Amino acid sequence: MADFTLDDVRQRTYKARDAWWTVLLVDPLASRLVRFTANRTRVTPNQLTVGALILGLAAGACFAVASWPWLLAGALLYHLSFTLDCMDGKIARLKGTGSVFGAWLDYIFDRVRVLACAIALMAGQYAATDNVAYIWTAVAVVFLDMLRYMDALEIYKVRSQMRTTLNAARTEARELELAARRANGEVPDADEDLLSAEALTEDPEADMENRVVADDPTIATLQQGFNQRFPWYARIRNVLMAGRIRPHLISGIEFQMGVFIVAPIAAAIISGAIIPVVAASAAGLLAFELVIIYKFWLSSRDYSRSLAKLNDKIETYRSALPADQEVTVGSAG
Repeated sequence: MADFTLDDVRQRTYKARDAWWTVLLVDPLASRLVRFTANRTRVTPNQLTVGALILGLAAGACFAVASWPWLLAGALLYHLSFTLDCMDGKIARLKGTGSVFGAWLDYIFDRVRVLACAIALMAGQYAATDNVAYIWTAVAVVFLDMLRYMDALEIYKVRSQMRTTLNAARTEARELELAARRANGEVPDADEDLLSAEALTEDPEADMENRVVADDPTIATLQQGFNQRFPWYARIRNVLMAGRIRPHLISGIEFQMGVFIVAPIAAAIISGAIIPVVAASAAGLLAFELVIIYKFWLSSRDYSRSLAKLNDKIETYRSALPADQEVTVGSAG
């Protein structure tokens, strides 16, 4: 058996930035369960993913009953389901047993859990009250969950493309500059790094961030436009990041917890509280999604400006080369 310490778990599995719900209410328990599971069992990440789905479906069954004791039981089971869901990724990172199939399975089962619990929770309330608003609330929950993760995936993909294009352009500009200077008899310094600030690196606030605490890189981001417009944002971000909490305070995680934990608990105390709590969670999710879209729009403008500058430099250096000299570099596109 392995001998991982609690510090090993924290350093190698905690994300450098994560949802505040995860940081404050899940990680303290999950880290200890991960240590025990990794050291004392042969449980795999995929088995944990399946277990998380089973607990999620059990939570849905409790929600469907609709009476207050079952709503509380459903909320507890959903939280335990999410804890297992966090554990599968931590075990994979700790043991190096992650896989593409495991990531796909985790994503699909998360969506199945949300769909099943949304239908069960709202159907139970509809059966108890005959209020058709619960049916529309279920549709809204499923739609917002789908929208949130589709948007995150697409932004992640486009950002990756932007990084690749800018880095290729930076490399091409550097190689052409060095070739032009050598053609003119100059000897460039070996440690020069032309336009390193122009590269688009990882967005430290992207939800799909996979870096862990021990990585602790220094990251420069291409978000000058947003930072110039909201200079106070950096101070708030730094305070939150000191506790590993990402500034995106109402993400898909907090939305799910609002719907499937906070709302059932509130309804167990105050009849009819589910729809107002879900509406408040949805409003918070949409507000932060608009901020992300706005930041992405500003980043795309910074990207276009940076790429245009790099292409101008590429053309300048290319024209400075002797007509008979060719330099083989990748196209900036």
